Amino acid sequence: MTVEKYINELLYRYDCVIVPNFGGFITNKIGAKVNSFTHTFHPPTKQITFNTHLKQNDGLVVSYIAAVENISFEKALAKINASVASWNESLKNGAVVFENIGALAFNTEKQLIFEPQKEHNFLTNSFGLSTVSSPAIKHPVPANTSKSVIPLFAKYAATGVVLLSLGFIVRNGYQERQQEQMYASQKEAIDKKIQAATFVISNPLPTISLQVTKESPKSFHVVAGSFQFPENAEKKLKQLKKKGYNATILGLNKWGLTQVAFDSFYSRKEALAILTTIKKEVSKDAWILAKKF
Repeated sequence: MTVEKYINELLYRYDCVIVPNFGGFITNKIGAKVNSFTHTFHPPTKQITFNTHLKQNDGLVVSYIAAVENISFEKALAKINASVASWNESLKNGAVVFENIGALAFNTEKQLIFEPQKEHNFLTNSFGLSTVSSPAIKHPVPANTSKSVIPLFAKYAATGVVLLSLGFIVRNGYQERQQEQMYASQKEAIDKKIQAATFVISNPLPTISLQVTKESPKSFHVVAGSFQFPENAEKKLKQLKKKGYNATILGLNKWGLTQVAFDSFYSRKEALAILTTIKKEVSKDAWILAKKF
């Protein structure tokens, strides 16, 4: 089975499938849609995008191929590398088409463009659901109703009700104004009593001023890697701590990958100094992330 087929199978299960040294296929769930112009109903689906920056091997594709074909991790990685070399060669002359996924090609500005295949649905919850077209539904227009004739006595009765209501409103308004005046006079008397009972402290206690220094967060992080599986991130964290780094897990990025940092710093200058040493001695793939957590 080709690497392309394995990517297809993994896209049903995972939101991000990274092909080492090539890029990552990312899925985003989209709810059902209704097109009011074409009267078409579309089921929920997974929209696929491609990110060329996700090249670091997170072990998902390699371990999946190794398990299915019952081969070693190294042989599975070699199979992927061979496919990547073939795809890169095809991109020099045209496009690479991934069945049910989409096509990759360079535009006139030498930028890699991905065109998804929209007919195939990788969302398992929508299995068996397809796009449905329906004719427009015409709503019946209600007929004009004839004007009703109000008897003369009903008009007089309505007038009487209105006059009675106005009488009640005027009387209630007068009573409310009287009550407000009574409450105001009572409140004024209570305020005078309170003022008379007020006393002044001649020797108040001195005020105490406290200066609290808020420590600013470390906003510059030297990233060691991004991992799809949290257990791989924990493993990397332990390795870095064992080597003496003040390593931390930064959390999930916008692609759902867990980021691990060698260390975090208050300034970019400090981070760049450590990054230079790490790139020479530990990892060329390390980079700086400027973000407050």
